[in-house]
Amino acid sequence: MIWLFYTFLVIGTFFFMEAVAWFTHKYIMHGVLWSWHRSHHKLHNHILERNDLFALVFSIPSIACIVLGSELPEIRWLMFVGFGILAYGLFYFIFHDVIVHRRIKIKYKAKSKYMKRIMNAHHIHHEVHTKEGAKAFGFLYAPKKYEKEIK
Repeated sequence: MIWLFYTFLVIGTFFFMEAVAWFTHKYIMHGVLWSWHRSHHKLHNHILERNDLFALVFSIPSIACIVLGSELPEIRWLMFVGFGILAYGLFYFIFHDVIVHRRIKIKYKAKSKYMKRIMNAHHIHHEVHTKEGAKAFGFLYAPKKYEKEIK
């Protein structure tokens, strides 16, 4: 029965991270830490961008939860929260950096409505190159309205 709880923690944390990422993207990346995120809204030929620092920042709570949960049996559940954060980070990397921005060159063409919608939403987000005025701050979820905004 405890494994059902741990599974719920991993999956629940994964989905909760989309809300955390949306909030962080809208209010922190396009807010006080625009100086880091700006690099992601500009064309460049660098392998890395200052925006990649966010991956390091997001990895800290994941690592901390996994280490604390594995070392302290009374808070073992934290390890599974850490795995949920890690899973979100992996999916984010694959979707955002590999599939959308092609930072690793792959042949991929979106076929499903879901992938077309989230890719379109992300492209709409990048139409704005400034701190203000951007839309679509989610990473793995986009409202259905982005099916209609194909340009």
